[in-house]
Amino acid sequence: MRYAEAPDVHGDVHVEAPPSRVWALVTDIALPARLSPELQRVEWLDGARGPAVGRRFAGYNRHRLIGEWRTVSHVLEIEEQRVFCWAVVDEDGWFGTPSPPPSSPLATWRFELRPEGTGTGLRQVARIGPGR
Repeated sequence: MRYAEAPDVHGDVHVEAPPSRVWALVTDIALPARLSPELQRVEWLDGARGPAVGRRFAGYNRHRLIGEWRTVSHVLEIEEQRVFCWAVVDEDGWFGTPSPPPSSPLATWRFELRPEGTGTGLRQVARIGPGR
């Protein structure tokens, strides 16, 4: 399989919490850094505070074999308590030619929420590529 083919995977789970609570977690861009050995910290760029289409955030990563690098994510889609989607790009050229616009992302991440009984149905979708 090739990056250019943009393979994806998704997972579904039921969360016994209301969509508003689940939404607060999936839109907290700092949460993954608290759980990941690679992602060290995340920050909104350009004075942004919170997700909206077109806003950007930086992720600072470290791996003992690769070193340290930064990615920039562009919020592509947001629908309150329903959809949060962003594309990750290599603006600094760490992995090759810099790719500032989100037209050829390294990865795209998407969370989809739906009310489900007394909780929330949550789907996470990850697409790798088509950028390197």
